[in-house]
Amino acid sequence: MSEKTSEKVSEKPSGPSGRGLLAGVRVIELAGVIMAPYAAQQLGDLGADVIKVEPPTGDMTRHYPPRRHPGMGGPALNLNRNKRSAAIDLKAPHGRDALLALLRTADVFITNLRPQALERLRLGYDDVAAVNPGLIYANAQGFRSDSRYGTHAAYDDIIQAASGLVWLNHKVSGRPHYVPTVLADKICGMQIAQSVLAALHYREHGGTGQHIEVPMADTMLAFNLVEHLGAAVLEDDGEFGSARSLSPERRALRTADGWMCILPHSDRDWREFTVFVGRPELADDPRFATGPDRARNADQFYPLLAELTPRHTSAQWQEFCDRTGIAAAPVLDLESAATSAYAREGGLLRDAEHPTEGRYRVIGRPVRYSADPEPEPRPCPGIGQHTDEVLEEVGFDPSLLYSANRPVHSSIRQPGSE
Repeated sequence: MSEKTSEKVSEKPSGPSGRGLLAGVRVIELAGVIMAPYAAQQLGDLGADVIKVEPPTGDMTRHYPPRRHPGMGGPALNLNRNKRSAAIDLKAPHGRDALLALLRTADVFITNLRPQALERLRLGYDDVAAVNPGLIYANAQGFRSDSRYGTHAAYDDIIQAASGLVWLNHKVSGRPHYVPTVLADKICGMQIAQSVLAALHYREHGGTGQHIEVPMADTMLAFNLVEHLGAAVLEDDGEFGSARSLSPERRALRTADGWMCILPHSDRDWREFTVFVGRPELADDPRFATGPDRARNADQFYPLLAELTPRHTSAQWQEFCDRTGIAAAPVLDLESAATSAYAREGGLLRDAEHPTEGRYRVIGRPVRYSADPEPEPRPCPGIGQHTDEVLEEVGFDPSLLYSANRPVHSSIRQPGSE
């Protein structure tokens, strides 16, 4: 780290934990909903000291159901783990000063406020870099700030439409529906985290702080084009889309007693498959003989699989596929997937006790690091639980935020106070 940052870290490594691959990195999150809080959560899971700056009413996600107490909605319990909360009204006297005091000590600033709102608050990159030139300033919004859509509001559904994802669904199903998860928010959240880590690496090796902009539409368009650039990758008038991915016949397969996904991907897999179903002559069918043949003729290949798989039970298929190395899995509902022996053994969903919310479920960290065994996460804080603590750490007098002798965050009823 830079000399300035090293001095800061030696005083208080990674806030209250001091553990993890990112111990010593301080992140200030000024964000709401899912995308940017998810990015900061990932950094917090790796040991960064994440300080969530939120309005006195709390981040919007805190109020989503289900919940036991105000401000502690179900999604927030995992999105805000491994964070400390400072409740600051940025429009109130000294609110901006309090945030700048935190930013002076930070390595990273993550926000999804639109650039226009940041400029009105005088929290644009130039404003913040003036007090901390070494800061990694990462802001994410729907569209590039210098584009014709730079002022447009955007949420996950909007970006699914603008990036071609809704069109892809329409091509397959005939209905312009959304993917049933906030896919754009979560992919862009991971892009934010990746970009921050790259910028930290650059700064560590003699570089400087910098401004990172993560436009959701651009991120998701690049994501969708990986395979769906299709023939357009080589021809100006080439068709967009992957024939295999867009085949309406690409779906789970019935077995004699259930549903499975079975994918004889390699040519060897396909030969093994045809023998198992008693149709070895299909291995030499010119429509399906090679991987490119099967992809090109997906609309014929997938119905053929659907015709053949009911010949065996799911257990028979799984035993055969495991023995021959063919990729296969049963179709699981979300609850079964999350509570399966595989998920339990990996700690991907486990029970924990929250100080105010009682028993709840923690989503585990999916990546394994040999040098960083996953510690038990610090629970989601109450709104403004650490306001005084974090401001005093950076030498800012919390009483400056008091209004009528009450701290801004004291008006929020803490979980369990009802």
